[in-house]
Amino acid sequence: MAPPIVKKYLIAFEKYKWIGIASFVLVLSGATVVALQPEPENVFLIEGALRYDIPPVAFSKTATDIQQQGQQLTDQTLLSEPVLRKVVEKVRIKPDISKIKIVPPKYDSETGRLIEPLMMVYYQDSDPKRGKQFLDELMKQMVVLSREINTGRLNAIINKIDELLPTAKKELQLAENRLEQYDRREMPVILAAENGSLLSGISGSQNQQRQIKLTISGIDAQIKSLENKLGLTVEQAYVSSALSADPIIANLRSQIYQVESQIATLRKDLRPEHPTMVQLQRQKEAAEELLQGRAAEVLGGGGMTAPLRGNVTGIRTQSSLDPTRQALANQMVALQTQRETLEQQLKQQEEQEIKLRQEYALIPNKQLERSRLEQELGLKKAIYDQMQAKLVDAKAAEAETVGSLILAREALYKEVPTKPKSIPLTLAIGGVLGIAVGGGVIFLLGSLEGTFKTKEDIRDSLKQRDVLLLGELPIIPVDDLEPNILPVLLSPNSPYLEFYEKFRSNMRRLGNADTKVVLITSVGSKEGKTVSAYNLGVASALAGKRTLIIEADLRSPSQASSFKVTPDSYATIEPLIYYSSLSDCIHIVPDVENLYIIPSPGPVNQSAAVIESTEIKLLIEDARQRYDLVIIDTNPLSISNDALLMQPYTDGIILVTRPNYTQENMLAEAIDELVENELGLLGAVINYADIEVVVPRTIEPIEPILQPEPEITLEVISDIETEDISTIFGKR
Repeated sequence: MAPPIVKKYLIAFEKYKWIGIASFVLVLSGATVVALQPEPENVFLIEGALRYDIPPVAFSKTATDIQQQGQQLTDQTLLSEPVLRKVVEKVRIKPDISKIKIVPPKYDSETGRLIEPLMMVYYQDSDPKRGKQFLDELMKQMVVLSREINTGRLNAIINKIDELLPTAKKELQLAENRLEQYDRREMPVILAAENGSLLSGISGSQNQQRQIKLTISGIDAQIKSLENKLGLTVEQAYVSSALSADPIIANLRSQIYQVESQIATLRKDLRPEHPTMVQLQRQKEAAEELLQGRAAEVLGGGGMTAPLRGNVTGIRTQSSLDPTRQALANQMVALQTQRETLEQQLKQQEEQEIKLRQEYALIPNKQLERSRLEQELGLKKAIYDQMQAKLVDAKAAEAETVGSLILAREALYKEVPTKPKSIPLTLAIGGVLGIAVGGGVIFLLGSLEGTFKTKEDIRDSLKQRDVLLLGELPIIPVDDLEPNILPVLLSPNSPYLEFYEKFRSNMRRLGNADTKVVLITSVGSKEGKTVSAYNLGVASALAGKRTLIIEADLRSPSQASSFKVTPDSYATIEPLIYYSSLSDCIHIVPDVENLYIIPSPGPVNQSAAVIESTEIKLLIEDARQRYDLVIIDTNPLSISNDALLMQPYTDGIILVTRPNYTQENMLAEAIDELVENELGLLGAVINYADIEVVVPRTIEPIEPILQPEPEITLEVISDIETEDISTIFGKR
C-alpha cells in the first residue's frame, strides 16, 4: 500500500498534470535560454584603498570627536547620488552601482577601536583603463566628501551654539534677578533666624508679656481696694468724678439747696398753695431741670468728647462726692486707664510673638526656596559656561578639522578568470528545478482544493470528532453497465458484497438494537450515497432480512431501473396519493429475495411539503411494522434540508463520504450540526475507498444451466478517473 501522501499526490497529478507539465516546460525553457546565452566578456577587477587618518596631535576635543565620527562612514553615504553625479561629470562614465563594493575597516568587537584602518574599494569593468579612471575619481570624491562632512558637522555645532547662547544668557540673567529679589525680600528674616535674633525677639516678647500681666494684676488689686472703699465701680466713679468736678452742676446744686432751705423754713408758716411756696417750688424744679440737662451734657460729651457710660438718674447723689472721695475716684479712673493701656501693650506683644513664630516656622521653606534658586542659578551658569567653552573649543577646531579619509593606494586592475558555461549542466539543473516546481505546483493545487484525498484523511477526521466508522466500501467495476445503471451487487458470490455485509453488521453491532429505520445521506453530490443504500439493502436481504429501500430524493429521478424496477408513471403527478398506501407504491426487486423498493416519484415540486406530509409519516410507520430494515435514501445535506425533515421518522442517520469529493469544512459542519442538535448520527462510511479486492476469474451461476456460460472476467477499475466514475454512476 502506498503512503497517504503518495496517494494524495497521484490524485492531484491526475487533475493538474497539465499545469505541472506547463510549469516544468516553463522552467526548462528559462534554463535553455540561459544556456544559449553567449559567453560574457572578460571582466577586470579594479582595486583601490582609502585609509582613515587621525591627526597625531589634537588641541580641541571637538576636532577629535568629529574625526572619530568621520570614521563611521557607510556604503550608502560614500556611494550617495551627489558623489556619483560628480564622478560622472568628471570621467563621463555612468557606473553600475551593483559592481561597486566597499569593504569597511576592521574594528575590535569589544573596545570598538579601529584595528585595520584600510577601506578597500572594488569595481568591475570590461575596460580596465576606464575602470581605473572611474575608481580613482570615485576615491577622490570620497575623500572630498569626508572633508565636507567633517566641516559641515563643525559648522553645525558652531551655528547651533550661536543660536542657543543668547537664550542661555537670558535664562542666566533671569535666574540671577530672581535670587537677588528673593534675598532683598527674605534674606533679613533668614539671617535673623540663622544668628538667633529671631528667637531672642520671641523670648523678649514673652518676657514683656509676663511683666505686663504682673503689672495688670497689681493694678487690678488696687482697683478692687478702691472699689471696696468707695462702693463704686470704676465706671460709676468716673461718672461721679466728672459730675462732681463740673462747676455748673455744683452751682445748680447749691441753688437747689438754698431753695430747699427756704421751703423748709416757710413750710411751717405757709401752705403749699401760698404764692411764695409755689414760686420757690418752681425755682427748685427749674434748677433740677437745669441740673439734669447739664448732667446730660457732661455725660454725653457735648459733641466734643466721647460720651460716658451712665445715666442722669440720681444726679444729685452722683455729683455729691467730697474732695477726698473725688480724689479716690480720680485715682481709680487713672488706674483703669493705666490697665487698659497695659492690655493694649500685652495684645501688641502677643501679636508680635505670633508673627515672629510664623516667620520662624517659614524659615526652612525660605531656606529651601533660596537653595533651589541658588541651584537653578548654578545650573544656568554651568550650562552657559559649557556653551561658552564649547564655542571656544569649536572655533579652535576650525584649524584642525580635515577629512577623515585619505587616499592610501591608487586603483590597480587585474583580470578575473571566468569559467566556461556548461550547456548540459545548465539544462540538467533547469530540468531538476522544473520537476521540483511542477511537482510543487501540482501538490499545492491539490492541497488548496479543501477535499479529502484519501480514506486515511476521512478516517482521521471522523476519529477526531468521535464519529463511528461503519465501513469502508471499495470501488465496484462498471465495465458491463449502462451509463444510467448503478453498480448494484445482485450476486451473493460477489467479492464486493462482504464489505457491505460488514457495513450492515457494524450498523447492527455499534448502533441501537432497535434500529430498524436508517436514513442514508451525504454532504455533497457524487459521493455514492444511492449506491451505498442499494447495496446495503442487497446485503441485508441476502442475510435473510425483509428489507425495504425508500427513495426519498424527490428532487431527482428514480434509480430503481438498476433493480429492473419500473417506477409508476402517475407518481410524479400525484405524489401524496402515491404514498397513501404502502401496498400500492411498493415494488418487489426481481433478482433479490426479501428486497423491496419504493421508487421516487421525483422530480416533484415542493418536495419538502411532501416529506412533511402525513402520508409519508404513516408510510414509514407502516413499513417499520412490516420490515426488518428500512433504508431511506435522501438528498445531500448541502443541497436541501429534506434529510433533516425526514430524520424524525427514522432511528438514525448514516453519512456517506468519498475521497477526492467530500469537502473537509462541509463534513465538519454537517457532523457538528447533527451532534449538537442530537439528530441521531449513527456513523459514517467511506465509499469508493482504495481497497484491494481479490476477484475470482470466474463466478459460478446461482442456478444450474444447460448451456455453459462464458467466463466473465471482472477487473477493478483502479486507474479510471474519478470524474468518469461519477458520470457513469449518475449525479448521486
